[in-house]
Amino acid sequence: MVLFWILFLVLVAVLLALDLGVFHKKDHVIGVGESLRWTLVWIGVSLLFSIAIFFLYGKGILQSPTGSISGNEAMLEYLTGYIIEKSLSMDNIFVMVAIFGYFKIPDIHQHRVLFWGILGAIILRGIFIVGGTALVNNFSWLMYVFGVVILISAGKMLFGGEEDNDMGNNRIVKFATKFLPVTQNHHGHDFTILENGKRLFTPLFVALVVIELSDVLFAVDSIPAIFGVTTDPFIVFTSNIMAILGLRSLYFALAAMLHKFGKLKYAIVFILAFVGIKMLIVEFVHIPTVISLSIILVALILGVVASLVKK
Repeated sequence: MVLFWILFLVLVAVLLALDLGVFHKKDHVIGVGESLRWTLVWIGVSLLFSIAIFFLYGKGILQSPTGSISGNEAMLEYLTGYIIEKSLSMDNIFVMVAIFGYFKIPDIHQHRVLFWGILGAIILRGIFIVGGTALVNNFSWLMYVFGVVILISAGKMLFGGEEDNDMGNNRIVKFATKFLPVTQNHHGHDFTILENGKRLFTPLFVALVVIELSDVLFAVDSIPAIFGVTTDPFIVFTSNIMAILGLRSLYFALAAMLHKFGKLKYAIVFILAFVGIKMLIVEFVHIPTVISLSIILVALILGVVASLVKK
């Protein structure tokens, strides 16, 4: 089992190295067309990995700690977790747009910030997932706690106002700018500079810190939501990480079009509510993974269609 964790982390490292070190070695503004192509590439890689999940669990090479599952069931759990994380990342993109706008981060340097932000997110989410899985498998009642947390998050998203994205009053922004020695000027893609013998952080670095801390808050929603699908740590981790690996490309594809998908917010709220309720009734009603996956996909499609019809 440990070997496959190591192999997956090596795969992630190779993909990230190719992304920043080869395909995006030079800073440039990423257009919608390029971002859509890369989004399709990342989705393709994630779907290929689902085949690997099907093979590994189907052949008994990997086994769930909660009991033996078929390759088909493991693949469905992976895809459901992947789609949940992908859909919840939509709300994350709204916050990223607000952060980049507040710190006036030039378009040409946004990919660099997102790259390091997602690298940090992989490490933090790995810690959350390993710890959360251990807790859930030892204290089953925590599923009810997670279910309540997810329902509260759905309510906050549904009734939250535009002031939620006011970065000037954001506690994370205030914390970062208060305790970090920050220069007000941008210095290319550098995160720090040396000025009069003193090390200062650029707005680029502060934006990175705010994105990292914001992702921690989003992980409180997304990781418990995937526990509503499966408690297999390998499936939870791989589906979560494969989803956020393509978040950079998805950001550039959607940032310019967010205003066209206003109704998608209600689809995400529905998905959170559905998963939260599913976790609360898990001891009484078993909802097959294929049905959960179908409901989530239909909700997303209806959200997109409703947005387009509204326009």
